[in-house]
Amino acid sequence: MSEQSAKPYLVRAICEWCADNGLTPYLAVKVNAETRVPASYVKNGEIVLNISASATRRLTIDNGGVRFSARFSGSSQEVSVPMSAVAGIFAKETGYGFAFTVTQNPAAALAAATAPAAPDIDAALEIDTQAVTETKGRGKSKPRRSHLQVIK
Repeated sequence: MSEQSAKPYLVRAICEWCADNGLTPYLAVKVNAETRVPASYVKNGEIVLNISASATRRLTIDNGGVRFSARFSGSSQEVSVPMSAVAGIFAKETGYGFAFTVTQNPAAALAAATAPAAPDIDAALEIDTQAVTETKGRGKSKPRRSHLQVIK
């Protein structure tokens, strides 16, 4: 017998915890072929959704995924996110929550493995940090590091 993932239970728990504490639950999603979200709001293959009771209608969080209806630019749209695409859930106001590992389907993993190499992220961060340091006296602040952790 295979063990069920704890992810849907953790997503529901954090969502309920946010509601009990007057916080806004945000869902981080890695968009894939099964994800149904407004494409115009997707940035770099990711989207962050407000899943609070005041922002959604008919919110359902089950073992298969997260589904609800919400308004985007005044237009009501149905949103469906498979649990495999959920990258995290956190409280907007505090940032407390969970980050999850998002597994790719085999075809996407093969495409990613055979794609040209991406630029070195550490080098890009170092360059960005240098730019922030150089502009420090001009009112720009240093970027904050994420406090989310990956849960397997």
